[in-house]
Amino acid sequence: MILTVNKHKTYCYTGGKAFDAAKPTAVFVHGVIHDHSVWILQSRYLAHHGWNVLAVDLPGHCRSEGEAPASVEEGADFVAALLDAAGIQRAALIGHSWGSLITLETAARLKDRVSHLVLVGTAWPMKVSAGLLDAALNEPMKALKMVNVFSRSTLAAPPSALGPGTWVYGANMALGRRVIASNTKVNVFHRGFKACDSYANGDQAITQITCPVLFVLGAQDQMTLPKSAQLLIDKAKASGKRVEVARLPVGHHQMTETPEETLFAMRDFLKT
Repeated sequence: MILTVNKHKTYCYTGGKAFDAAKPTAVFVHGVIHDHSVWILQSRYLAHHGWNVLAVDLPGHCRSEGEAPASVEEGADFVAALLDAAGIQRAALIGHSWGSLITLETAARLKDRVSHLVLVGTAWPMKVSAGLLDAALNEPMKALKMVNVFSRSTLAAPPSALGPGTWVYGANMALGRRVIASNTKVNVFHRGFKACDSYANGDQAITQITCPVLFVLGAQDQMTLPKSAQLLIDKAKASGKRVEVARLPVGHHQMTETPEETLFAMRDFLKT
């Protein structure tokens, strides 16, 4: 599905179902050097079980036009504009890594327009090492290898994600190369990492949301260490939010390493 957002064509995967703004809606936001496809199992399941799904390619990424966000705040501006363009008054927001910060900031701004917030592989602060930032800027293929080594806790996907025996390291390397090549004007790799590293509003944003929040964390995550989400968890609880935490025995790509467990955690949370 193509929507015009901020005068630019924006691609949204709808899970194989026609978009219907009257249904409850879930918006999926990917992380750095990813696109909508990382949510393939979760988005398609919800689309076939009563949900309206928009799994977006962020601006300047793959099928979406426009300027790639240079900050979490710019990403949040885009998500708010996306909801307006789609005619959606209220939605659940689901984000992974950089996308989790974007959805957090969006939920803090939009308040009751957000029904649920799901933060997958999140952390705050989400600092990126100087070495990785430099590699993303000057040696992106080297940085891509580094990220995939740090991110993965398995080499083969379970049958419910991608296909039995899929080489998830190779698949994610190919996806990263495709995303990087999709924008010849901007280094979206470095820009996304810099946005994560620079975001300073997480502790305020988590207290400003008005919806329940689910944290989906990987026990073996070396990109966003699960302990680095604890400040957000504690502040959400202290401010009276309903908080759920799913801790999975995997790395940074919960959506393909434990696809069913990630889906079931989302599904059950969204029922409430």
